[in-house]
Amino acid sequence: MAVYDLEEQEQLAEMKAWWAQYGQLISTLVVAVAVASLSWQGWQWYQRKQSAEAAALYSVVQRAAAQNDAAAARQATGQILEKFDATAYAPMAALLSAKVQIAAGDAANAALPLQWVADHAAEPTLRDIARLRLAAIKLGAGELDAAQAALAAPMAPMLGARYHDLRGDVLVAAGKPEEARTAYQAAIDAAGEINAAGDRSVDIIRLKRDALSGVAR
Repeated sequence: MAVYDLEEQEQLAEMKAWWAQYGQLISTLVVAVAVASLSWQGWQWYQRKQSAEAAALYSVVQRAAAQNDAAAARQATGQILEKFDATAYAPMAALLSAKVQIAAGDAANAALPLQWVADHAAEPTLRDIARLRLAAIKLGAGELDAAQAALAAPMAPMLGARYHDLRGDVLVAAGKPEEARTAYQAAIDAAGEINAAGDRSVDIIRLKRDALSGVAR
């Protein structure tokens, strides 16, 4: 019995020595894990709250678009971009609001949200769509340098036809018929098999290209 008590005391002493050496580190790690877990849960809650509030505002933008209320769409979109710019609703709201502003004939207020999407959207395709629409606005306003800047970089293949077609329009306005004709041909080539049945856009592009044949030469 005395031997057992001695062994027990030795084990207890070893445990105390081990704890004295590593106890503080273990306690710190336990606290750190607990804090990290709480922080993660808090972040998840915050993200859900942000998304819910952004979704509510996006529904306002949708209603405004359905009612052709450019001011309401612009106001709700502004709140989303200011408070919830990291959510997926931000670029969607900006694109939708821009569409409403264009329909209302307000190109200036359409350009602002499009520029935001072009600069900040996480999805490359959304950035490309915004650049296309922004270039069209700048072309319509006669701001050819700004239009060319918006089209400076190539876009996603699915947007290739529209991209080259718009480049052609800008080049025509800039007095560069030969380059425009090349751009129109690139648009026709890019359309390829993705051109939907009944879509006459390629025919229109071809007419624009052919109209430049004499000029380009």
